[in-house]
Amino acid sequence: APAHSQKELDVITNSWMKYSDASNSLYHHLTGLCYTLLDKREEKISGITNLPAWQERQKFIKETLNDIVGPFPEKTALNARIVRTIDKGSFRVEHIIYESLPGFYVTSSLYIPGGMKRRDKAPAVIYCSGHSAEGYRSTVYQHVILNLVTKGFIVFAFDPVGQGERLEYFDPATGKSVVGGPTKEHSYPGAQAFITGASQARYMIWDGIRAVDYLLTRREVDPARIGITGRSGGGTQSSYIAAFDERILAAAPENYITNYRRLLQSIGPQDAEQVMFHFLHRGLDHPDLLLVRAPKPAMMITTTRDMFSIQGAMETEKEVSGIYKAYGQSENFIRVEDDDVHASTKKNREAMYAFFRKHLNNPGSNADETIQQLAAEELRVTETGQVSTSLKGETVFSLNRKEAELRLKELNEARSKADVFSRGLSASATKMSGYLEPSADDLPVFTGRIRRDKYAIEKYFIRGEGDYVIPYLLFRPDVWNNKVILYLNPEGKSAEADAGGEIERFVMQGLAVLAPDLPGYGETGPGSFRGDAYFDGISHNLWYASILAGRSITGVHTGDVVKLIRVMKKECPYAEVIGFARKEMTPVMLHSALIDKSITTLILAEPYSSFRSIVMNRFYNTKFILEIGRASCRERV
Repeated sequence: APAHSQKELDVITNSWMKYSDASNSLYHHLTGLCYTLLDKREEKISGITNLPAWQERQKFIKETLNDIVGPFPEKTALNARIVRTIDKGSFRVEHIIYESLPGFYVTSSLYIPGGMKRRDKAPAVIYCSGHSAEGYRSTVYQHVILNLVTKGFIVFAFDPVGQGERLEYFDPATGKSVVGGPTKEHSYPGAQAFITGASQARYMIWDGIRAVDYLLTRREVDPARIGITGRSGGGTQSSYIAAFDERILAAAPENYITNYRRLLQSIGPQDAEQVMFHFLHRGLDHPDLLLVRAPKPAMMITTTRDMFSIQGAMETEKEVSGIYKAYGQSENFIRVEDDDVHASTKKNREAMYAFFRKHLNNPGSNADETIQQLAAEELRVTETGQVSTSLKGETVFSLNRKEAELRLKELNEARSKADVFSRGLSASATKMSGYLEPSADDLPVFTGRIRRDKYAIEKYFIRGEGDYVIPYLLFRPDVWNNKVILYLNPEGKSAEADAGGEIERFVMQGLAVLAPDLPGYGETGPGSFRGDAYFDGISHNLWYASILAGRSITGVHTGDVVKLIRVMKKECPYAEVIGFARKEMTPVMLHSALIDKSITTLILAEPYSSFRSIVMNRFYNTKFILEIGRASCRERV
């Protein structure tokens, strides 16, 4: 009976073909915002016709990247130590632990070709591993590393945070992460970093910059011949690190670079490591990671059936080729491809070897060879195989918590001037959430009425902020006391609408109730998009789309709620509006009440206590992340 009742309360499902894809409304709206930003960027790029204009673009990219990812910390002592050496004859491996920040330990291995004399200097390649639990110890990555070292390159491989021997949520009892695989190891603390105004990307890029610092301490390394490569998540890291560190001469990211238009049209935003704060809102796209380096040598390594769109890679290649042509150094940029899935192929590996041989001045054979790999024990760096059990030390969470404590101190100082703080609160919340004033021109569409004992249920929908609609139910008591409850429930408008449910109990007391399905909930959600940061039934990747666009989902929802309030007030100007919200919907109601003073009373059922509670605790309720209303601004207060 309840299931039948809830289906009866559907407003658009199975009856309005125009809104047959309503469950994906939130994703389509957020990506639509992104496409508008990408259109603006493309218009600017199309107007660049000469080298001075390209150089202005490079200046803009560099300044913007440093602003949205930084500020980076001051460089501190690396305290690098070689914990043991494995000699394989034709090469040796030095296992090294360094500190990219005090107490933030990075496990790494330096592969050195055999036969080098004391005064010899060789080119070095930094290898960034993709999203493998083993880090650079993965068989696929070891194959590339060993081929490079036997070809005369020094190779420096380090564990990305959350992978290899740097699992931050390691459970000794199971030998696995308690939050999930590498992408979740990145996204779980990455969400907390975004709230503070930092990012997972910042910590991971900094590890790479400090890797360059370490290489420059080694007498064997030629500082003028440093390259970087990596596949998949390693492609992300290598493109990021090379964009920030000018000491890297040649960069060859693999299976990552596409463009955001094709990424959003296909697999959607990826884990927190791969999302820079307001990246699209600030006018950037994947090509900018390569444009900023020109005319230094760069190679895009691609496959035609990769999950990262090959069409996007081709479009990026065309755009980036323009700046290299303007510099008169077209030979320094190349894209190679092979017909395969998201994978390393022999053809692409040999092209990469040739690229580094040419641009790092290390001539020789480009043949991809089968090389005896090291045993697992030979690849272990720490005593126990995990930093968390061998060295303890800092994590992204603990470092971010320290940063949050500084922000909270600033916040408390601002709160001490209560009058000034309260006067600016509404404007600050509006700006930081990305709230937009809703249109007053849209009218509700009435779709039916259901009679129940002592009240009626009317079904409506109205246009939302974008090209989507908000279905809602209006419960009208036969005897009304001039009060209206705006009812928000993350389970949807029908969750408590059955006979005897919470909504009926309100109605029987003479209160009218307006219960909507905001985009992402009820009939308009949650949609088919999950992504690689899917926690407890919630796609954090949806939130990442809002971060890229410079908005927050809370800001979008608040605009929709304010629109509904004004629809009610237009019909009944003297009605008293009561805001009622459960669980994840409470931030929306708080923002709505702050912006629209028509809400005279608030009832918040099972809310979380604060954004602070999420940031300051190692484990948190992941379901509240979508409604973090702080994705629009990095202001500290």
